[in-house]
Amino acid sequence: MSLKVDQTATAFTFKGGMLPMTVMELNSPDPERISAQLAGKLSQSPAFFQHTPVVLSVEKLDDTALALERLCAVCRSHKLLPVAVRGGSEGIKQSAWALGLGWFPPQESRESRTLESVTPPPDRVPAASSAPSGGRIFRGTVRSGQQISAAEGDLVVVGAVNAGAEVLAAGSVHIYGPLRGRALAGIHGDRDCGIFCHELHAELLSVAGNYKRLEDIDPSLLNTTVQVRLRDNQLSIEALV
Repeated sequence: MSLKVDQTATAFTFKGGMLPMTVMELNSPDPERISAQLAGKLSQSPAFFQHTPVVLSVEKLDDTALALERLCAVCRSHKLLPVAVRGGSEGIKQSAWALGLGWFPPQESRESRTLESVTPPPDRVPAASSAPSGGRIFRGTVRSGQQISAAEGDLVVVGAVNAGAEVLAAGSVHIYGPLRGRALAGIHGDRDCGIFCHELHAELLSVAGNYKRLEDIDPSLLNTTVQVRLRDNQLSIEALV
């Protein structure tokens, strides 16, 4: 018995998204040094090295000394999955594509293009008093598989964030209830924002691209009211009394 396939049905759709992605910023092109450091990191945080997708940032490296294929092999040997390269010359871009990886322009190039695209002409600049805050308030439970975001400003969730759910914001994330899913603040790079929740049991926490998973959180902080901020480029989780 054969099943009929509706040829007019849509096979897929493209959707924009803000998925959490770890950037591995390389300061050395030496695969041996990188491998040794990854081995040390693996012993400290084995849960992180479980097929985590990473973007290799080569902006600080000399292209002539860069063996991209070897670097990818080193990452995979430590259970990291390179998915794209950021920065580098035209040759690096072509090498990335040949290896089946994506390629992103350098960080500064993307930021300057973004500023150019969003800055209105001088005669159209709105008054500060009329500018929208861009924040968002969500009332209710964020359920597994659901994503709630605030592309500008803070996100306030008056309710719980279940396991498998995700909340993210350009600014800070405030959760007036249990956080059991993933919370990402400063998704556009704002390092001064934070995450605030009434009951911490998060699968993942991120501020401006700096991550901690549940396995990395001090057990004494679980199920307590906390604030999560960046301190000295490290994610700091502190109890709120």
